[in-house]
Amino acid sequence: MTDELFLQAYDTYKNTVYAVIFNYLRSAEDASELSQDTFIKLYTYDGEFDSDEHMKAWLIRVAINGSKNHLRSRKHISSSPIPEDMSSDDRYETDEIIAEVMKLPEKYRVPIHLFYYEEYGISQIAEIL
Repeated sequence: MTDELFLQAYDTYKNTVYAVIFNYLRSAEDASELSQDTFIKLYTYDGEFDSDEHMKAWLIRVAINGSKNHLRSRKHISSSPIPEDMSSDDRYETDEIIAEVMKLPEKYRVPIHLFYYEEYGISQIAEIL
């Protein structure tokens, strides 16, 4: 992967990857760290992607797997608020809605995020998860 292609992918998908991980871990610090790990895996990935959607799905899958591995290794879930310094474009529509979604069990939180915020269809979500 060229540096230019990587930077373009990072700019395009950094918020998506962060949001998916945050939905699993509920920790801004852990989400930042695992987002970084996800993009390191992209940078070192030797394969090719058929399309931008294929790359996005691959990144989401890597983010989900990393989150699950992190939860298994830590055996706990910490909770932290959404950082206040995120730009308005990066934040969800309302804090109340996201607060309610974050109360849901993991098996509901992630599909809701993928459906409403990433605009995946049900069959695509099933493949990703």
